[in-house]
Amino acid sequence: MNILEIRGVSKSYGKVHALRNVDLTVRRGEMVSIVGPSGSGKSTLLQIAGTLDRPTSGTVRVAGHDVSVLSDSELSALRARYIGFVFQQFHLSPGSSALDNVADGLLYSGLSRRQRRDRAAAALDRVGLGNRLAHRPHQLSGGQMQRVAVARAVAGEPPLLLADEPTGNLDSEAGAEVMSLFRKLNAGGVTIAIITHDSEVAMACPRRIRVRDGLVRSEVS
Repeated sequence: MNILEIRGVSKSYGKVHALRNVDLTVRRGEMVSIVGPSGSGKSTLLQIAGTLDRPTSGTVRVAGHDVSVLSDSELSALRARYIGFVFQQFHLSPGSSALDNVADGLLYSGLSRRQRRDRAAAALDRVGLGNRLAHRPHQLSGGQMQRVAVARAVAGEPPLLLADEPTGNLDSEAGAEVMSLFRKLNAGGVTIAIITHDSEVAMACPRRIRVRDGLVRSEVS
């Protein structure tokens, strides 16, 4: 079953064509890399796949839902249920503990505060930080901060995780740890799509899609 379907999607910003008639399908349980140089359109593709932006033309379906017919509030609910995001910048609150950074990602889930914190603790344990719940970002390494960000993304148990240059701010060792974590999450059933310009990160994924000049140029699986 497909978790993500993109059909004939184009995205233009004035005279700039970021995406040109792109077709892309991601099946449940896959681990996919979308690789390309700066300006290739890969980050725009992630924004549209994650319903953070709307295409100029074409169709996007997430878990079978046609996002073009959804209101902004319905899109927010769709993201909360089906999609987790990890970005190059960790976007952690510096004054909050790892536990609270993850729990705050569940503020609009309808869960009680205790339930949010229980979910956050379980997610941090899942990424190997069960002994760092009270640590604030300045007390963590770059790799650990990214793992907190991953825990926040998966705390709501979304079936799809979208990661935009998740190793871009990490050294090679920390980057390898994050990629190992992604493989573990994928083995546990999470579908993962990673946007990257790093060939090593791309090669670590069983399926690789190359984007250039707003077009899908090639695919290897």
